[in-house]
Amino acid sequence: MSDPNIRLECLRPAKKWERPTGEEIREVLRLAELTGGGAARKVGLGQKGDRTVRRWIGEETHIPYAAWALLCDMAGLGKIWEES
Repeated sequence: MSDPNIRLECLRPAKKWERPTGEEIREVLRLAELTGGGAARKVGLGQKGDRTVRRWIGEETHIPYAAWALLCDMAGLGKIWEES
């Protein structure tokens, strides 16, 4: 397995956070072993949430910080919302 390719700026508390690219979102889903539908269920997006996840990956819409932070934690990247 390759090392994750996620910028450190995307792994910071909200006030210092930079939005991830679609590729970075895809990488976090891979690390968390989640499909788009699985990710949607985990962050509470509802029945058609997989479409929202596809829009995040396609960079049609921005992923909210809260959803990103939860997915990063599920991917083993830590609780990015906590100050160090």
